[in-house]
Amino acid sequence: MDKFDDLVKNTSLKDSTLTKIEIEEFLKLFNEDKAILLDVRYPIETRLWSFNFAKKIPYNELPDRLDEIPKDKVVVCACPNDYRSNMAKEYLRYKGFNAKALIGGLNKLVERFSGGKSKDIKA
Repeated sequence: MDKFDDLVKNTSLKDSTLTKIEIEEFLKLFNEDKAILLDVRYPIETRLWSFNFAKKIPYNELPDRLDEIPKDKVVVCACPNDYRSNMAKEYLRYKGFNAKALIGGLNKLVERFSGGKSKDIKA
């Protein structure tokens, strides 16, 4: 049995709620310099639209770019919804990061910033 097997076997229902983060909690932690937003979309997607304050590392490049991700902050993984962000979160947790998935994804974050509310983030 390897480390990943142990992670899977020792995961409980409580863990699944602890590894997700609401947008408002993410904003609070980001503004306190305690979290980063990790955009795990592919370059074709981030060229179309993106957040300047996000760290952009495509999901499939994570193994080669772990040294670019801070270990001393909450790493909030995000994609348009939650498919890749959940995979990225689990991979990063396996690698020892404090990773969470953004509930609602980048689509909900865009909605949150509409109507002049982008002033709520210290980017």
